[in-house]
Amino acid sequence: MPDSIPPFITAENVVHEDNDWTHNEWLCRPDFTPLKHLLMVRAHLQAGHGHPFHRHPHREEIIHIVSGRAEQWVGESCQILGPGEIAVIPAGVVHATYNPFPVPLVFHAILSPAELPPSEAQAPDPEDVSDQEPWNHLRHGRKPCRLLKDQ
Repeated sequence: MPDSIPPFITAENVVHEDNDWTHNEWLCRPDFTPLKHLLMVRAHLQAGHGHPFHRHPHREEIIHIVSGRAEQWVGESCQILGPGEIAVIPAGVVHATYNPFPVPLVFHAILSPAELPPSEAQAPDPEDVSDQEPWNHLRHGRKPCRLLKDQ
């Protein structure tokens, strides 16, 4: 292992980034860990917010709930998940995470592979499909959730 890449990730090594949906704490990425096949992020989703329907065309994903509750969608199936529970998402499967609850949601997202071959890296990731059928109607009648970018 190169000297410049630590074998442990401590609070001072975590990379903080926000996107349109969540406040993220990157725990594992090839740019600062020796692992080339895994991505791991601790995501913070505020109460009343969501990460709408999307897919990762070439990556598998596990979503592990740390605290709070998630309205988790995998395909057209929905399950309320709590701490210690997971969603398993094959590559290319549409999914979404919403937090219509009054407390923040914290979850780990683990994706693989981290690095894609050039032919696959051209595809948008994540690919937003929230405006397409049937995804744009699946949550009708549920408590609306907004995006972090719309605050």
